[in-house]
Amino acid sequence: MQLQQLGTPLTLLLLILFFGVTFLITLSIGRKQENADHYMTAGNRVGFGISAASMTATWIWASSLYASATSGYTYGVSGPIHYGLWGALMILFIYPFGRRFRELAPNAATLGELIHARHGPSSQLILAFSNLLGSVISLMVNLTAAGALVSVLSPLSFQAGIVIAGLGVLSYTFYSGFRASVFTDLGQLLAMMAIAVVIIPAVLFAMGGPSTVVANLSNLTSEQANLFSKDAFLYQGAPYFVAVLAYAIGNQTISQRLFAVDESHLKPTFITATIGYGAIVIGLGMIGLMALAVGVQPLDGNMNNLIPQMVSSYLPPFFIVLFFILVIGSLSSTADSDLSALSAIMMADVYGKNIAKGKADPRKMLIIGRSTMIVATVLGMILASLSFDILVMLVFVGALWGAIVFPVIASCFWNRVTNAAFTWAVAAAMAIFCLVRFELVPMV
Repeated sequence: MQLQQLGTPLTLLLLILFFGVTFLITLSIGRKQENADHYMTAGNRVGFGISAASMTATWIWASSLYASATSGYTYGVSGPIHYGLWGALMILFIYPFGRRFRELAPNAATLGELIHARHGPSSQLILAFSNLLGSVISLMVNLTAAGALVSVLSPLSFQAGIVIAGLGVLSYTFYSGFRASVFTDLGQLLAMMAIAVVIIPAVLFAMGGPSTVVANLSNLTSEQANLFSKDAFLYQGAPYFVAVLAYAIGNQTISQRLFAVDESHLKPTFITATIGYGAIVIGLGMIGLMALAVGVQPLDGNMNNLIPQMVSSYLPPFFIVLFFILVIGSLSSTADSDLSALSAIMMADVYGKNIAKGKADPRKMLIIGRSTMIVATVLGMILASLSFDILVMLVFVGALWGAIVFPVIASCFWNRVTNAAFTWAVAAAMAIFCLVRFELVPMV
């Protein structure tokens, strides 16, 4: 089965239109009063609608769409539910911690600033380093996904997709930073929701409708047909719950939005983001279940081809265009969040607290933030072009963020946690991960 391609002119036109329109949207952001606080957290006064949309869009990235479909194809009926439900509930799970973070540091821009107030510079720098490395790898993964999408659905090369996506995201995020990221997230999320609502039933009815899928459910194994599958929970639900816990607490892109939203809107923001994420990701995961039911084999044995394959095999070119925009929107919303997170860490944690010692020059902070975005984009494009194994990179990022989860939580709720305790807890967690992951000691 061969995938339909869009053609070079149409692909370039779609990319230019997407990033061009996004850039034009950011021009409406007021720039006369641009300052470091607005660049990092939009003045801690983001309203309900934009903050909920931004939280949802940031949580949904290209890997989420592909992984949910893979889960449906692998684990059957309960696969997409275990992937989407646990991810959605984890957004809600952040809420009580978010309340505590805002109580301890109401005007913070990064989680590192909160830890600095609790323990001092060494703990803050550990957290900053973890987030810098993690956000660069996350940016690399999103650019890799862009390159893969462009190379599969068009004659353009993998490297061309990386460069276009990287420069496109940088173009609209560079000047206004976090404000541009959250403002464009609203439009990107609305587009993703509208396209998902169209594509999912279109694939279903193109395959013959619900009756065809139901008739072919007999092709599933007993575990795949079981809504309460033990395998799906043990191998998908439980590990993913732990993974997103690390992502939620340790990742600057999430904590940045937590600090940015108006505190009076904190609870409804998290509830709305929970529902939005779950609906979109579980829905797209059902495409993987449809493929399993009718016996579709992933092209070249690559599960990442499953959704593009289903869309291009069963739907006309118009829907391939919609799918292309869907994935570009999902990866862009996370990539611009990574750039905003990286700039905030360099501005607040590295320069503000440790170089300027609390006497930071706001103009220098803006220069540092924008310079960080340029360097991070170039570095992300270089790393993405090397085609590292995405799964290996994501596991490493999970370990980085996972190592700081419980020290951060304990620090915020238990005053007896010291700077030394925090530092050694993170170091020990990373050391154990490296010993196990790289098999430096024999496993019994």
